[in-house]
Amino acid sequence: MVLEKLGDALKGTLDKITNALFVDEKLINELVKDIQRALLQSDVNVKMVFDLTKKIKERALKDEPPAGMTKKEHLIKIVYDELVIFLGGSGAKVEITKKPFIIMLVGLFGNGKTTTAGKLGKYFLKRGNKVALISLDVWRPAAYEQLFQLGKQLNITVYGNPKQKNPTEIYKEFETEFKKYDVLIFDTAGRDALSQELISELEDINKLVKPDESLLIIGADVGQTAEKQAQAFHDTCKITGVIITKMDGTAKGGGALIACAITKAPVKFIGIGEKVDDFEHFEPERFVGRLLGMGDLQSLLEKAREAISEEDAEDMSKRLLKGDFTLIDLYDQMRAMNKMGPLTKIMELIPGFSQVKLPKEALQVQEGKLKKWKFIMNSMTQSELEEPDDITSKRIDRISKGSGTSHTDVKELLKQYEQAKKMAKMMRGGNLQKMMKKMGGKLPGM
Repeated sequence: MVLEKLGDALKGTLDKITNALFVDEKLINELVKDIQRALLQSDVNVKMVFDLTKKIKERALKDEPPAGMTKKEHLIKIVYDELVIFLGGSGAKVEITKKPFIIMLVGLFGNGKTTTAGKLGKYFLKRGNKVALISLDVWRPAAYEQLFQLGKQLNITVYGNPKQKNPTEIYKEFETEFKKYDVLIFDTAGRDALSQELISELEDINKLVKPDESLLIIGADVGQTAEKQAQAFHDTCKITGVIITKMDGTAKGGGALIACAITKAPVKFIGIGEKVDDFEHFEPERFVGRLLGMGDLQSLLEKAREAISEEDAEDMSKRLLKGDFTLIDLYDQMRAMNKMGPLTKIMELIPGFSQVKLPKEALQVQEGKLKKWKFIMNSMTQSELEEPDDITSKRIDRISKGSGTSHTDVKELLKQYEQAKKMAKMMRGGNLQKMMKKMGGKLPGM
């Protein structure tokens, strides 16, 4: 998970509230200290941390819970609300307002600018746009080749000329082609530091390209210094937003997120892994919901729509919530989830599930296993598929022989089925969902 340690610490804080006998000043003080510790360990600015926890404490002591909400639930909502504000409030979107819509990516060396160009291209491609990537990085060796290979992998056209050392000339060479596209993404050169040379080059490109969005790429590992980078680029290049990369591999990600949130250049996207799909629009409400273990049903449904039809996705979620499903239902769900990405990441998006400590082997369902499961189920009778609890040792022997699999394979499928039933039951009866419903749609996905 993104910022896993911070998320675990904050979820531990919420558990303390949930398990407390009553809400008093002592509990609130403990809560404040826990939040301070968690944020400081994630490299968040000290002054900002104390300002945040001061607001939480003031509201916790003064605000009365609305009708229908307990003091505990209200305290959790205060923590949620203030963290959302802390990370940028309602967030900032990139709206495609005209065609071609031009995005220019800027940043220093080593922050993943070219990789991000590919991820951003895939993001807009999935949303029905015709996308082109343009390499204007004439400094870094093989910059064009890297972007070209990314484009080939994603089926996105890439323009560039590795022999040309003037980015302006590269732009002019392909300018007539650009009208064919909905979204143009320009990958520019970087430097080890924001030098006058880089500023001058970016200014020249900016005047020529006239971007609708100028996005700064910053690695999460820079932590609090992200604020200085964002402000410096904003002052010189008039950036409109920030994309933070490497959010999956550093404790400093919290510092980078919050540092950028206080500049005039809001965080618009975050990179959460190495794969091209490990990239998402940054929305503080949904992000905080996931940090606190409240899930992100909106993201889950988006992933489901990309993998399967909306009708099938809704049917799957209804059956999962109902908790009454057969082996065939389980197979359909796991096959759909496999298309949506690693199950460990999918679990984070389901309210309450990120707090369920399940063995990794229960989540790592590979395509090979699904094929094997299909063979096993083809060897079952209709009654066995509908009532797997009735499968005896003799039946396991018959099923394994008929499917060409081992007894262990059959038992593993049945074990996975039992685990899924337990998970569905926990989600169906979870107190967290009841609490979220009381919050009247403020939390993500509700």
